This record gives sequence, structure tokens and C-alpha cells, in this order.
Amino acid sequence: MSNESNDNPTSELPTSSAPPTDQAPAVDSASSDALHADDRRYLDALQSVRHTLDRFRGCSEQEKELLRRDLSQLQTMETKLTSGRVEIVVFGEISTGKSALINALVGKAVTQVDIQGGWTKEVWHVAWDGAGYRIPGLADSEVVLIDTPGINEVGGADRGEMAQDTARQADVILFVIDSDLNETEYSALVALASVNKPIIVVLNKIDLYSPREQERLDEILEQRLSGIIAKESIVETSAQPKEVEYIIQQADGTERSEWRNPPPKVEDLKLRLLEVLEEDGLGLLALNAAMYAADKSDRVASLKVKIRDHRANQTIWSFAVVKATAVAVNPLPVYDVIGGSAVDVAMLRALAHIYGIEMTWSNIEKLVTSILQAAGWAITAELGTHAISSVVKTLTLGWGTVLTALPQGGAAGYGSYIVGKAAKYYFEHGASWGDEGPKTVVKRILEETDKKSVVQGLKDEIQKKLHLNRHAGGGNQARR
Repeated sequence: MSNESNDNPTSELPTSSAPPTDQAPAVDSASSDALHADDRRYLDALQSVRHTLDRFRGCSEQEKELLRRDLSQLQTMETKLTSGRVEIVVFGEISTGKSALINALVGKAVTQVDIQGGWTKEVWHVAWDGAGYRIPGLADSEVVLIDTPGINEVGGADRGEMAQDTARQADVILFVIDSDLNETEYSALVALASVNKPIIVVLNKIDLYSPREQERLDEILEQRLSGIIAKESIVETSAQPKEVEYIIQQADGTERSEWRNPPPKVEDLKLRLLEVLEEDGLGLLALNAAMYAADKSDRVASLKVKIRDHRANQTIWSFAVVKATAVAVNPLPVYDVIGGSAVDVAMLRALAHIYGIEMTWSNIEKLVTSILQAAGWAITAELGTHAISSVVKTLTLGWGTVLTALPQGGAAGYGSYIVGKAAKYYFEHGASWGDEGPKTVVKRILEETDKKSVVQGLKDEIQKKLHLNRHAGGGNQARR
């Protein structure tokens, strides 16, 4: 049996520049009649794609870098939608005849087919000019066939992911098999069926089976795919029939034997594809684009939350350490408290910037005050530690800083940590406490925070700072 291969050196995903967001779809003179009210979803889908592109443009440089591939894919989707390019992805295991099937549909050898399977290394596209279909009203409409690497290729995890990505972008899926489905094929088919796209299961190499075997195989597939794939969407093909012996009667009455490859048998598949496209070609394109845009929009939102959450947590901890250290090593009573408050205000200013919220210094100070008041006993405990430490510092003329450094710094840093976490919640929700209010939010944060762990971490940081800066504590010891 022959298997497919692909040595196409230009087998890459096409790149295209997205047209300006105010550019209308390329339509012919019949567009006004073709795009009826029933096709409003097409225009809605186009608007959805462009709205998502605008969200990408509003990302930070760090976010854009992480989303670069998604942005390129979405721009390709916009071009696909405006031009009316219908994409049919050919999906399946290696050696099932995927590339041979594309050759048979196109009517010419657009890819090589070899006895060694697994040669399709990249996702690549070929225009199916002979499909006999175009979306009404879209002048540049075309049908494109997409070949993908085999889903079961050894060491091909990246290629498998690439094929899955292509399947999510496509409008129709051809799932090629050459026998009853194995476990890998069945699992992949079930996963693809959940994406709400037309799937045609292509039983290829049917010429290798006897009529009785074909009948039995049809029964098995119909039973196994019941509820997943409709009976009419299970189609038999012979993309590259095996050679058969022809007996040729010559003019002189003698006979000679000649082995030939019969022509491919893909007519039933062509017919089924045209039925699917004629039924709702524009609707498929619109639905797929809208779903794709929604998925990318969710990804942008998720990534923004993840990045901002990470930066916010880093900022809160950094400022808590700064406050803890500053309070711990400050030999002057009272000024350690004042300095610590300034750190909290600066921290909230930095958090507001992370979440893209503009706030004046006055409003930041008011927010700090409201959080401190909501924190209640936790901040009272911190101030109590400050009071005790201030007494020690006053009685020792500042020499007691070394004695009070860890407990006072840890308490101050913990208070700042709570303030930061509460402010993070406030900024995450668009500079609002929502229905809960600051007291409820702070109470929950206090309940969810492991105080011992946080304070111990802050003490460890203070000790590191004192160790690195021997003048912070050593000077006081010298004066004693």
C-alpha cells in the first residue's frame, strides 16, 4: 500500500496583512443581493474579529510579545473572512492517504506520495480551483485544502499541536481513516466533534477491501460513530487505487498484460462537500470566525489577568520588604511610622499603574486610609508593635533598633502586605469594592493569608539586608 509524503519546501502557514478596520469586505456587483438580512451574522462575525484585533492593539508591549502568534492568526482570520476563503482541513493519522486524497480532489499531483508515511512535516495550503463552489457576493471567494501532519507521528508533539490549531481555524474537517478507528483516532475525532464544525469521516483505500469486508466495515463505523458523525457524513474513497492488471487485446489477436493505477474514486466526497458548502457556506465562515475571535478575546483577557496578577504580587512583596527593612533599621522613633506610610502610598500608586487606573496622590492616600481602617485589629497590632519599639528606641536613644528590628519590621511589612492585597482587589475590579465593601474584602484577605509565613519571609529579608549592609545595625552596636 502506498502512503503519502510531502516535500513541499514552501509548506508554511500563509501570512497576510490585515486590512484597515474600516475597510469593507471585497464584494462583487451581486453583493447587495447576496448579503441578505439572514447573513447579518457574517457582518457581526467580521465586527467581532476586528473588535478583538483592537483589544490586541491595546495590549502592553509585554503582552503583545506573548500574543504575537495569536495576533498573526487573528489577522489571517480577518483576511480569510473578508475574502470568503473556505478552508477544509484534512486530518488523520499518518499513512491513511491524506496527501493522496488532496491530489485526487485537486486533480493533479500537488504533493508527492511515498511508501514511507509521516512525510508531511508542516501545515500547508493548496487552492482547490476545481471545487465548483464560491460564496455568493464575495469576489475573492475560494476553497482551500489544508494538509496536516499525522496525529500519531512519533516525536511529533509540536506537529500534533500545529494540526489541532489548524483544525480550530478551518471551516470543514475531513477526518481520514483507512480501516476501523483505533483508540487514538477515536479520541481525536470525539475532541474535534466538540468544536461545532462539519466533520466528514473519509474511509480511504476502500479498494483494499472485498465487497463483504466493505459492508462489514460500514456497519462497524456507523455503529461506533452513532451520535458523533451522521451516517451521510461517512464517505468512502479510493484516492490512490492499487494497481490492477489489464489484459489488452492487440490488433493481431494476441493479448498482453499491463498493470495500471485506476483513476481515483472521490466523487462521493466531492458531492458531500458541495452539499455542506451549498447549505450554509457563508454561515460556516461566519460562525467559525466568531468562535475564533471569542476564543482569542478570552485568551487576551486571561493573559492580561495573569501578567498583571504576577506583576502586582511582585510589587506588593517588594514594597512590603522595603517597608519592613526601612522601619527595622530606622533608629529614630516616629519617623519609621511616617516613612512606612509613604511606602504604602507609593505601593498603591504602582499598583494603580499596573492595572491602568489613573488616581491622584490624594485619592491614593484616601484609599490607604480606608484599607487601614477596614483592617482593624490587624493594623492595631502593627501599631502596637510600633509603639513598643518607639519606647525602646526613645529610652535607648535609638540604640534599641537592633533589638526591635525583626519584630517591628516584620509587623510593618505584614501590614503593608495586607494593604497591598486589598488594593490589588480594588484595582482588579476597576477601582471598585463591588458589593462587598473594603471591610469584607480585607477580612477575607486576612483569613486567607498565612501571617506566620509572610512575617517570617519578611524577617528573612530584613536579616539579608542587615547582613549585606553591616552599617545598618553595626553602627548602633558600636555606639553601645
